[in-house]
Amino acid sequence: MRIATYNVEWFTNLFDADGTVLADAEWSSRYNVTRKMQADAIARVMGAVDADAVMIIEAPDAHADRSGRVALETFAETYDLRTRTALLGFENQTQQEIALLYDPDVLSARHAPQTQGAPRFDGEFSIDLDVDARLDRVRWSKPPLELACQSASGQAFRMIGVHAKSKAPHGAKGRDAVLRASIANRRKQLAQCIWLRRRVEAHLDAADPLIVLGDFNDGPGLDEYEKLFGRSGVEIVIGEEGAVRLREPHAEMALARRLGAAPTSARFWKRDQKRWLEVLLDYIMVSPDMMGRAPEWRIWHPFDDPECFGDEALKQALLDASDHFPVTLDIDL
Repeated sequence: MRIATYNVEWFTNLFDADGTVLADAEWSSRYNVTRKMQADAIARVMGAVDADAVMIIEAPDAHADRSGRVALETFAETYDLRTRTALLGFENQTQQEIALLYDPDVLSARHAPQTQGAPRFDGEFSIDLDVDARLDRVRWSKPPLELACQSASGQAFRMIGVHAKSKAPHGAKGRDAVLRASIANRRKQLAQCIWLRRRVEAHLDAADPLIVLGDFNDGPGLDEYEKLFGRSGVEIVIGEEGAVRLREPHAEMALARRLGAAPTSARFWKRDQKRWLEVLLDYIMVSPDMMGRAPEWRIWHPFDDPECFGDEALKQALLDASDHFPVTLDIDL
């Protein structure tokens, strides 16, 4: 089975209120890319990846007047994708949902929010973030998608789709304001990862085969604020030394090479520096028991992956579709 995570930048803006695909000549929310170019590119990428299930981060908006499920299933029908069934969990107010788009002939899945180890992800989590002896209340702006899954062969497993808090100081003006916003955002991101880790530990204690995947907006050695807290959110979710740890080879490479080259999964234009910044933000973590199922990971990077680089149409599609690239896990389920 192939499982993917894919952050599709502003996917929601490719649909009207009824979920119809807006594949036209109007500009998308990506620079110099029309809505048709982006929609066609996303479909080409998904067709090339050919995953049995895709955890879509920044999936189309879902609320009283819009259906993210309808939008995704319409997209799949329009482009004849075999991942044609969509499943969402708790809706959020950011226009960026978390959704699973999957092939129902290969996999069954249901939304299965849990309370073991920590509160449900649509609730609140209390933690002292700044060692002032007062509990801070943390909420997810994008509650993780908890799924109970079963493969066609009968293998049951759990999946948790994640879009953790961005650390970027959006809206902050001036050095001091940027510093305060960055530290506050880092605190919230770490709190979310501690919350998630407690759920992970509950699944590990129950011996549930587990896959945790998505955009963590973080990684080992990614920014200077990590030094203030001693660790990244990704390290928290994977597990501390001596604990039962999730496995993720790209994260492990980054941890081993803090001063050297590491894999990357996203590419952003830094306007102030007039250069591209490449970072590792997207991960697929698995419980230790899954390592006996021949797992193989891949980042579909247009310049780092030889097959993607050698296919001009796919390379351009990866660049047009999103500022993130898919990460896949092939595993015997």
